[in-house]
Amino acid sequence: MSKPVNTSKTGSARRRRRKASDTPSKPGRRIARLLLWAGAALIGVAGVLVLLFSTLNPPTTPYMMSERARLGEIAHDWVPMEEIAPVMARAAVAAEDANFCLHWGLDLKAIRTAMASGGNRGASTISQQVVKNVYLWQGRSWFRKALEAGMTPAVEAVWTKRRILEVYLNVAEFDEGVFGIGRAAPHYFGVAAAELTDVQAARLAAILPDPKGRSAANPSDFVRRRAAAILDGAATIRRDGRDDCFE
Repeated sequence: MSKPVNTSKTGSARRRRRKASDTPSKPGRRIARLLLWAGAALIGVAGVLVLLFSTLNPPTTPYMMSERARLGEIAHDWVPMEEIAPVMARAAVAAEDANFCLHWGLDLKAIRTAMASGGNRGASTISQQVVKNVYLWQGRSWFRKALEAGMTPAVEAVWTKRRILEVYLNVAEFDEGVFGIGRAAPHYFGVAAAELTDVQAARLAAILPDPKGRSAANPSDFVRRRAAAILDGAATIRRDGRDDCFE
């Protein structure tokens, strides 16, 4: 005659096994905690840097440092917005981000258009480019793009639009080893940033997507046509008020 099975004991054993299998191991919990702390630390550092550069001028950027290491030296002088010809600011916005004053850092309409075209056209706003240039690194990795997308709204929330554009014009590359409008204006035209003419500003804005492959002083036919279109765009955003946030 077989012994009766103690169902209470077997049920308890099953529950213990199930509980043990559902509970993460100690090394797993430690790794999870480390990841959480690392993420919190990264967010904290990013927050401090966003606040810091809302008023202080970034002394350099990761890309500037890499170019200095590669070239031996670079040219870079900071110029406050008050000493930059207003047409230069309008030309940069017309060339790179016509809706700069209308979005909160990410231009969703431009992103949808870029996706519809197969990703062959860019959708990065000036705000995104500032985040990439000041805080991150060059390249097209999804990880970098995710960080950029996460930090851009924070910059938009803390910085003014005028400050974002000021930083953009001071850290953008205009030629190999030439960074910022303070050095680009004399480099190409022998004038200060405040003295740039409409045509000169438009040509400088026209070379921004490819500063090593284009010249503002000796423009190709493409750069001339592009500069003419930028001049029209700069005049349009002035007429319709899309420069109100930085003028």
